[in-house]
Amino acid sequence: LFLQHFIRMLKAGGRAGVVIKNTFLSNTDNASVSLRKLLLEDYNLHTVLDLPGGTFQGAGVKTVVLFFDKGAPTRKVWYYQLNPGRNMGKTNPLNDNDLAEFVALQKTKADSPQSWTVDVSGIDTRTYDLSAKNPNGGDEKVLRSPEEILDEIAALDAESAEVLAAIRGLL
Repeated sequence: LFLQHFIRMLKAGGRAGVVIKNTFLSNTDNASVSLRKLLLEDYNLHTVLDLPGGTFQGAGVKTVVLFFDKGAPTRKVWYYQLNPGRNMGKTNPLNDNDLAEFVALQKTKADSPQSWTVDVSGIDTRTYDLSAKNPNGGDEKVLRSPEEILDEIAALDAESAEVLAAIRGLL
């Protein structure tokens, strides 16, 4: 509803950037599907900025910023997956340095390990799902091996045992 209001209020040739829950990109309810269809067919949804969790306090979910212009249909959508390399939050907010690469790359919509382009002709017209995954592996997290996890547990157990022994010695 919020996004729908922005879309309707935008004048011909107008530009907008709207922060919305990232679930909007793939929700299957009729309203979301219709709104994505409208964005792609009647507006130029040229950029999707994928923000890390914790960027906006109280949001409780990951968010994206949709950048679009009114007046021409979307041909390609450029995605940028922001990864500042730290947890976001009240004491660690997003800053200009975090957005520097996005701003630089967005001018030309260049591909990078954090950005990629999707041709609208490849989007499923039944769902208009816009939740494109980073083809450069930006979504992937390097997982520790089971051995590394067990070693860490053993080290933490040994540290706990030392602390408990020190406390017993004080009694």
